[in-house]
Amino acid sequence: MMDYTKIMCRRVQEIHPSGIRKYFDLLQGMEDGISLGIGEPDFQTPWHIRDAGVYALERGFTKYTPNAGLSDLRAAISRYLKRRFDLEYAPTGEILVTVGGSEALDLAFRCLLEEGDEVIVPAPSFVCYGPLVAMTHGVPVLVETKAEDEFRLTAQQLKAAITPRTKAVVLPFPNNPTGGIMPREDLEALAEVLRGTDIMVISDEIYAELTYGGHHVSMANLPDMKERTIVINGFSKAYSMTGWRLGYVCGPKPLVSAMTKLHQYGIMSAPTNSQYAAIEALNEGDKDIEAMREEYAGRRRFLVDGFRKLGLSCFEPRGAFYTFPCIKSTGLSSEEFCDRFLADERVAVIPGSAFGPGGEGYVRACYAASMKDLATALERLERFLNTLH
Repeated sequence: MMDYTKIMCRRVQEIHPSGIRKYFDLLQGMEDGISLGIGEPDFQTPWHIRDAGVYALERGFTKYTPNAGLSDLRAAISRYLKRRFDLEYAPTGEILVTVGGSEALDLAFRCLLEEGDEVIVPAPSFVCYGPLVAMTHGVPVLVETKAEDEFRLTAQQLKAAITPRTKAVVLPFPNNPTGGIMPREDLEALAEVLRGTDIMVISDEIYAELTYGGHHVSMANLPDMKERTIVINGFSKAYSMTGWRLGYVCGPKPLVSAMTKLHQYGIMSAPTNSQYAAIEALNEGDKDIEAMREEYAGRRRFLVDGFRKLGLSCFEPRGAFYTFPCIKSTGLSSEEFCDRFLADERVAVIPGSAFGPGGEGYVRACYAASMKDLATALERLERFLNTLH
């Protein structure tokens, strides 16, 4: 009998399965279950965007596109970034269309890292950064952000984490799972540390459109930082297009050229009908973004207030669509809390420990759910907390 542990890549074997999907799988089949676990908009993709994808199929647009993506889509991305965030990227050479933001992240790491190179990753943060770095023979250096700092990466923390092997720093803001953001003044402080170095910034801006009470600022907006920043974005969150699997990466031409080369061999091109739908989203979807953001803002306020009324302290998120309440007062670990809450009350939330250092003692609850489900989840949470006393 084959012993596959002897032939599989050691790095793959050492990577732990996602701590998020476990609760999604457990919830399946539970009658009356409520998921506040999966980071996916509960809205349907707006009809005019779906219609553009359907129309592309009806017209027979089912062939490969250019490796970098449709020229019309790259031009639309260029216009959108200028209009919404005052970022300037040329459609040819500085923009690559990818299969979701996840592929863009993978390409960025593979393009930059040699064995042993270090990547600074603020944590808690999305679960993919560490494994992707490790799979490229790099070393993720997790830097714990604090609730008292509103889960921002400080200049002092960044400076302390830099070594001669540091190749890049990931800026995952607005942040999943905390909802933290990096205002301009905080980015300026980080930029001051990075100017004059060869350290690249990988700025994951997938939640850039979902900020509350302020406008997203990219590290690439700052003086002297565009040349050392790779911007990752996509369509999943802003336009509720998770299943369309479409993202993009923008950056200096030599780096985007190298990423395009990797993309050619590994993927060829992103899904064609998704690209046509994305053109419609960028050209005609601003009102859709505003409507979804307004709805999320109300749910955010409702859920944060609900946690606080139940005695759980909760940082007020300023971006994305997650809350990150502290459950240390219950005496349970994050995983124990989530396991018992799901078993007893059929509500799925995610342990903060799944997102790296600093996450223990917290849980992630997503408010991309209906107000009815949020209200029911809070009622069940109150009942669950009462059983712990």
